[in-house]
Amino acid sequence: MAEQRTDDLVVPADGLPRCRWAGPAEDYRTYHDTEWGRPVRGERALYERLTLEAFQSGLSWLTILRKREAFRAAFEGFDPERVAHYGDADRARLLADAGIVRNRAKVDAAVRNARAVLALRDAVDGGLDALVWSYADDVRQPPSRLVDVPARTAESTALAAELRRHGFVLVGPTTVYAAMQACGVVNDHLAGCAFR
Repeated sequence: MAEQRTDDLVVPADGLPRCRWAGPAEDYRTYHDTEWGRPVRGERALYERLTLEAFQSGLSWLTILRKREAFRAAFEGFDPERVAHYGDADRARLLADAGIVRNRAKVDAAVRNARAVLALRDAVDGGLDALVWSYADDVRQPPSRLVDVPARTAESTALAAELRRHGFVLVGPTTVYAAMQACGVVNDHLAGCAFR
């Protein structure tokens, strides 16, 4: 059976309807089927998702997805304890690493945000995990169409403001909403998606 498309879903040869963005790229399909919208818990995992979403800003998510293992290696598994202590030599190393996106502002933000993650441990009971998940929207109905999926919400705007209040940077409401989607804080798989 050939791949079928509707305006909002794609049905590949396996017959399982998926959100249209999971379309032809196998990387996207695997990510959609196994990760996106699934609950992610823990400081390190959430710090990684926030960092990758910040690096994605202005780029295709597929670019970041294909470089994710290089990012993990470059940022030592996104261990905030290690990244928080990065200095000039680490910054130079990251900016010379062709395996990742070499953007000075985004590299600096990753380091600054690692420091904010550590500070958040003392400021919020449960740290980053508790803060992010306190903005979960468990009552929202699944979107029926892609046009029903927002780029930001009141919750992402509030969480972005709270993260900035705690010293995070490059965490605007749209970036934060993308992280919330990726981490399953909201589930934006369409109502007809087999992976909802």
